[in-house]
Amino acid sequence: MSEFEPDFPADDPPSFSPASAAAASEALPRPVPADAKWTPEDVLQHVFGYAAFRGRQAEVIATAVAGRDALVLMPTGAGKSLCYQIPALLRPGTGLVISPLIALMADQVLALKALGVRAEFLNSTLPVEVQRSIVGRLRRGELDLLYLAPERLLGGRGAAELAEVPLSLIAIDEAHCVSLWGHDFRVDYLALHRLAELFPGVPRMALTATADLRSREEIAERLALTNPARFVTSFDRPNIHYRVCVKDQAPRQLEAFLAEHIGESGIVYCGSRRRVEETAERLAGHGYQALPYHAGLAPEVRAAHQDRFLREEAVVMVATVAFGMGIDKPDVRFVVHLDPPRSLEAYYQETGRAGRDGLPAESMLLYGLQDLTWMREMVEQSESPPERKRVERDKLEALLAWFERPDCRRHALLEYFGETREGACGHCDNCDTPPETFDASVPAQKIMSAIARTGQRFGAGHVIDVLLGKQTERVASLGHAELSVFGIGGELDARGWRGVVRQLVAQGLVQSDPENFQVLKLTEAARPVLRGEARLVLRKELARVARTRGAGTAPAAPDIDETDRPLWEALRQCRRALAEAAGVPPYVVFHDATLRGILAARPRTLGALRAVSGVGDAKLERYGQAFLEVIEDALD
Repeated sequence: MSEFEPDFPADDPPSFSPASAAAASEALPRPVPADAKWTPEDVLQHVFGYAAFRGRQAEVIATAVAGRDALVLMPTGAGKSLCYQIPALLRPGTGLVISPLIALMADQVLALKALGVRAEFLNSTLPVEVQRSIVGRLRRGELDLLYLAPERLLGGRGAAELAEVPLSLIAIDEAHCVSLWGHDFRVDYLALHRLAELFPGVPRMALTATADLRSREEIAERLALTNPARFVTSFDRPNIHYRVCVKDQAPRQLEAFLAEHIGESGIVYCGSRRRVEETAERLAGHGYQALPYHAGLAPEVRAAHQDRFLREEAVVMVATVAFGMGIDKPDVRFVVHLDPPRSLEAYYQETGRAGRDGLPAESMLLYGLQDLTWMREMVEQSESPPERKRVERDKLEALLAWFERPDCRRHALLEYFGETREGACGHCDNCDTPPETFDASVPAQKIMSAIARTGQRFGAGHVIDVLLGKQTERVASLGHAELSVFGIGGELDARGWRGVVRQLVAQGLVQSDPENFQVLKLTEAARPVLRGEARLVLRKELARVARTRGAGTAPAAPDIDETDRPLWEALRQCRRALAEAAGVPPYVVFHDATLRGILAARPRTLGALRAVSGVGDAKLERYGQAFLEVIEDALD
């Protein structure tokens, strides 16, 4: 396995007890009374505890309730799940949700049950007797929502289990997996067009957070959606701050970043299992609750680490990209990429795992020359068909260009998905400190001439030594001090020249051979620059100074006023105790955003608590009195 090979394990089983969860659901009444004429707004308020829809949720829900197919693109954290959950509660029958992610099924079912919704999932992680019980309840019409993987639905017992079961709708989550042009193509999704034949007349909804225009059209075609209504909302995640840094002692850069996030949960992505292990061990040695996660660990270890990440606070999960898909944890405050992802879609999706609750979150990505080299090599050596390889190559080039852009990162990211914005976002590193650019045509000619004069047989270090006129032992032994390019690069220091090389590699003017000691070679695209026929503008390479909060152990939620902190901590402790008693993660009781609403409102009655966003009928009945007692003790 190469240093940057992707790592995709099978999903892990849920960390809670499926048997006890299923038993608890059997006693629940239907959350929407059968004789009530509820509207989508009624369900939103009484079941989910929110006063109003966001964005285009109301339009999507109305379309599904009316029985029409839909294609829905919404960013992570924008409320995609409500778009199919609410229609499933309003239409007769059971809502079927197709998801490739066992972890996501478990998370969503757990959260729905806390709201009083009769939801279950069926997969091989459940004991046989529990599966039989769920199928029995499904056939008796006792489930509001059922989650299935595509493999079980079309390749296993799923179709037989659903025979003669009235379905309210079918939601196909992670729909980008059906697209050859997407970033996460999965063969199992190709058969989902059969849903139209198996369940005629049942409205279908395809949902994803990441798909460009070409992928959207392919999703609609491959899933055989019937004249679908299309809903494309803004891809913007304004609560996420984007930061991209050139690698310069990556472990120290990571530690400086984490010093800004003491007491917060986050994910650190690495490109290999070895780097995951090394990084987790290093962070644990510095006092962080850092846990490794990759496909090479035993399933029970992965499940235990995932469980800790979901249930505990201030846990840093160090993982390959195998981790995170389907993790519904809303209070992830940061995502770090120690190695670059494979595409802008993957980057957008992975960073989107931060700040799902809408509160401030941060992303930092580190990359260097070696990363660019290995990423190109991975694409070229992949066993993908030629058409797919061309797609991967195009997506990689778009990612590399984004790394080096000097303008607003958010707007460039949105442009990639076909969305145009005016003005700077003011919430990314390029907006915080706009980078300087310079006419690098002559420096590029110098470095490319040095690569050519030394025979295209050396890496960046030696070529830069020649340009800077360094009399190293290697330069002397090879006679390179006699070359015409020796010592002509005094306008830049070594760091500056490395920046030029990295940007030339990113733009495809220079290649770095990973199989041959990172030897630099010129490409055909370099000729116009060498001949002076093309002007080249690059970013100036400047040292990056990491922002820190200073030494010490800054508490989580640093924006909470000190006068409010005793009540805030008491509310968090109450949430933690209720979660432990129920055997669920704390966010299943209440999200941080809801807890902040309680802190601000200081309700003294159940009616006042019910008015806080995120407090629905079931949670008010289950948890309301406990929180009122905490508030009373703190304020009296």
